[in-house]
Amino acid sequence: MLQHKKIFSALGALLIITGCGFEPLYVERKPDEGWYYKGEFDTSITDEMEKIRVEPVSERFGQLLRNNLLDSFTPKGTPTNPRYRLVIGDIDKQVVQQALRDDITATRERVRYRVNYYLYDNETNKQLVRGNSMAYVSYDILANPYSTTFAQKKIEQNAADIISNDISLRMGAYFHSVMTKRGDPQNL
Repeated sequence: MLQHKKIFSALGALLIITGCGFEPLYVERKPDEGWYYKGEFDTSITDEMEKIRVEPVSERFGQLLRNNLLDSFTPKGTPTNPRYRLVIGDIDKQVVQQALRDDITATRERVRYRVNYYLYDNETNKQLVRGNSMAYVSYDILANPYSTTFAQKKIEQNAADIISNDISLRMGAYFHSVMTKRGDPQNL
């Protein structure tokens, strides 16, 4: 009886996933076969993402974020003739002190980074994507100032990783949605 419940639960989860519109992002879609994965990967999304030029950012956190995005979008190097331009807009950093002692000094800080970003088509200068991404990270304030500084730098890198991964996934989702609607990446 317990075995039947597990089977029905697995089938129910599968039906929920297929019913919600879940589509794999980097798998080739073949409309004539009715199913996605036949052992071949579609590179059209990554090919389009390689055409993104990430604009320079002035502050340290923005530079970390930009470097991560460059590694994600263009691992083979900067595109010679970029079709798209990604602009990192306002970067908002909010620090909240937590775990207060009796003398009202904090032993922990939570930091929220919020980044606005915009994707433009270089030919038309039309804005294609606009969004924001957030990361919440925290660290302990220790008695040794060097350790606290190291922890601050570590969470800054972690937040840049989180936000760059989010932006990369959103860009991939954008190109996936456009390509599945129109079929040809040249007609974006």
